[in-house]
Amino acid sequence: MTDPAKVRRHAERVRELVASVVRSQIKDPRLGMITITDARITADLRDATVFYTVLGDAAEQAGTAAALESAKGMLRSTVGKALGLRHSPTLTFVLDNVQDHVKHIDDLLAQARSADAEVQRIAAGAAYAGDAQPYRVDDEPEESDAGSDESDDVSSAARDRR
Repeated sequence: MTDPAKVRRHAERVRELVASVVRSQIKDPRLGMITITDARITADLRDATVFYTVLGDAAEQAGTAAALESAKGMLRSTVGKALGLRHSPTLTFVLDNVQDHVKHIDDLLAQARSADAEVQRIAAGAAYAGDAQPYRVDDEPEESDAGSDESDDVSSAARDRR
């Protein structure tokens, strides 16, 4: 088995290498404003998944995906030489839709805020169904002598048994 720390180091190195090569060596005009966000590599160091984001619409995302697929061989050989592994890892590129997730979460938070405001509005005009204080509260505690009489009866009964 491979050490998990070693796998993490290799994944980070793959991310850095792919980002560097994309920035400096790939001259494909289809390549848009791309950011390499993450890379993950399997424990056997054979397959690497590279996550990226693209600034722009769906056409630019599709063009960038095509440019990365066409440059996959050059990227794989560069990564393999730099890592010094026996087998160069196979690269798979996955579009990371961070912006879509952020928008979805913002929409959910806005819905929660509006629901909370509605609940507050309803609660402002609400009244109790019964008394405001449903439990009986005694203003003055009553002192009963019955409790002391019972304890005397119990202790006398215990003496009688002996």
